[in-house]
Amino acid sequence: MTTASPPQPARVSEKSTEHHWGTDALLVLMAVIWGVNYIVVKLGTGFMTPLAFNGGRVAIAAVVLTAIVIATRRAWPAKRELLALLGLGVIGNGLYQFFFIEGIARTRAGTTALILSAAPAFMAIIGRILGVERANRRKVLGILASLFGIALVVFGTTQPRGANTASGSTLAGPLLVLTACLCWSLYTVLLKPYTERVDGLTLSAVTMVGGAVPLLAVASTEIAHTSWGTLTIGAWGALAYSGLLALALAYLFWYRGVRVLGPTRTAMYSNLQPVIALLVAWPALGEVPTVVQIAGAVAIMFGILLTRA
Repeated sequence: MTTASPPQPARVSEKSTEHHWGTDALLVLMAVIWGVNYIVVKLGTGFMTPLAFNGGRVAIAAVVLTAIVIATRRAWPAKRELLALLGLGVIGNGLYQFFFIEGIARTRAGTTALILSAAPAFMAIIGRILGVERANRRKVLGILASLFGIALVVFGTTQPRGANTASGSTLAGPLLVLTACLCWSLYTVLLKPYTERVDGLTLSAVTMVGGAVPLLAVASTEIAHTSWGTLTIGAWGALAYSGLLALALAYLFWYRGVRVLGPTRTAMYSNLQPVIALLVAWPALGEVPTVVQIAGAVAIMFGILLTRA
């Protein structure tokens, strides 16, 4: 693009800008889908066990994405890349989804969203450790602010043993979600090189299969004991939304963002998720945001802004 003839740069720049704006719009839609998904998952785990629900929705996403790749005759990655992506799928769609579902089942949907919104700070830390991102003083301050915010959210929203945790939280829940956040952050940083070489749909299908296999193995017993024929329309709707929209469609938007805008800018859109989740969880689940939650959210968002500046 830097070798284009003099009359052409303006047109190229305009197309590039339009391309980026289109990607930004898709990432906003992704944030909305994922923000609502926290509430959908919370409701879904009320119809069946967390592992059964998780296995079902990931299986749906893996089958649908793989079927589309086959139907559209897209090229599969070479064997070495295929194995690497399957391995990354274990981290990003296996371990992440396991810790996520077990965590959200034990804490508030809003708390889950707030903790996961700190992923950009962890990406900066991981990127610095792996030597793919430099950390200046501003980024260090941003990371510290985000970690302080997470501490407020984790310890400020827990309830004593014996309290009603249907809408509340125990310490185990936020810590499981924090582990999920670390898995997602590592996955996103390691995935970046592949987004530039592998088609987004194929990438999504392969990594989803990589995560689905271990998840289904772990959840096999609970899946077998679930009375699928007696599930309500609401339960199937939750599975469909979480499997087709949150795991299939929204993931395609995420991979496009990582490829076009990079993991740093793409991760910024996760800032919208907790706002959406908190607003929807309030009327849907009766989760009234606490003062500590709000303070933690402000600290996390401030830290993310510093990290991304």
